[in-house]
Amino acid sequence: MKNTIKTFTILFLLINTNCKAQQMVQTPNDVIKLKINEQQFINKPLKNLLKEIKPEIKTAFGTLNPLGTPSYFSFMFLSPQELKQHVKGRKHINLFVYVKEPVDEWNLGKRSKEIEFQWRKEDLEKYGNFTVVRIKVIERIED
Repeated sequence: MKNTIKTFTILFLLINTNCKAQQMVQTPNDVIKLKINEQQFINKPLKNLLKEIKPEIKTAFGTLNPLGTPSYFSFMFLSPQELKQHVKGRKHINLFVYVKEPVDEWNLGKRSKEIEFQWRKEDLEKYGNFTVVRIKVIERIED
């Protein structure tokens, strides 16, 4: 009986430590999976969506839309420096996440030039609870 309990305990611990959920987006090319599974994120906090992205977000921008249309964040996996370099055939993937709440910091010039296009831990804390209302993915190949 003791051996059976020990065996089940060891198996239970092994299963729990080895079964970590894999993020939906493993590479930038996987971003389309967020759009395909959009209903899973609608009316949920932005931080839930961002947890599903493994590649580093290198460029971000928030926009407050006029006329009552939703604000949105644009996320890219290329840095501003990489975006300036023309590389024929390189794929640009933009993830647009529309949110219910107004995003005003970027529009009002409150971000310094050094962090203007960075997505930081502080941004996640500030905007992570914003409510996702739409996801859009745009892919473009440089020519």
